[in-house]
Amino acid sequence: MPPHGLSRRTAWPVALLIGLGAAAYTAWVLEVVLSTGLNPIETYVSELAAQNQPLGGLFRATDFVAGLLAFAGGLLALLRLVRYAESRRPWAVVGWAGITLFGAATAADAWLPLSCTPTVDPECAARETAGLVPATHQAHAISSSLAMCGALAGIVALTVAARRYGWFAPLARYGPALVALELLATAWTLTSIAMFTAGHGTWALGAGQRLQVLLVALWLGLLAYSVHQERRT
Repeated sequence: MPPHGLSRRTAWPVALLIGLGAAAYTAWVLEVVLSTGLNPIETYVSELAAQNQPLGGLFRATDFVAGLLAFAGGLLALLRLVRYAESRRPWAVVGWAGITLFGAATAADAWLPLSCTPTVDPECAARETAGLVPATHQAHAISSSLAMCGALAGIVALTVAARRYGWFAPLARYGPALVALELLATAWTLTSIAMFTAGHGTWALGAGQRLQVLLVALWLGLLAYSVHQERRT
């Protein structure tokens, strides 16, 4: 059994599932060629999937697929680690659990869409502040927060595991840079959300959040490639 706990037979589906999940998680870039009517610099990524958006169904479907694939890949790896005690390293367990949580919460996001677009519709923003929007708005906020917490846990923990335990050479080499960029993008996004909530504008909220989710997708792609490479050695 390889030290990272993923046999060649297990590594292949894990790499495939995570890689396809990463690709599906970048479906929002279709807004570059599709007419969504939303400004990518100012709006939440999740507003693309709002119920009142003409292409909302498309983006909800890609979110669900991305989440389901990441969940399946993370869970398969996690179950393999749990089965073999010699591979049950703390950073690895936390990392794969984070990926599993990210996938589950991202899939849940697709079933908890916003009803309207608060960053571009003042009436929607006012109703949201007054608590007059459907309960899915609050549920969506919770599931989105859980998804990003899971992603951050997975990104940090598996990158640490790769460097500390000598696993997944590409991730060990390039992962730290992506971790640093992801933390900066997350700080930007959280600051912009706080400013928007306080009524001080969006502060390029959309750009920050799009950078945040793009870096998650890039890291997942790097993880998938690293698992695949390790399988071949």
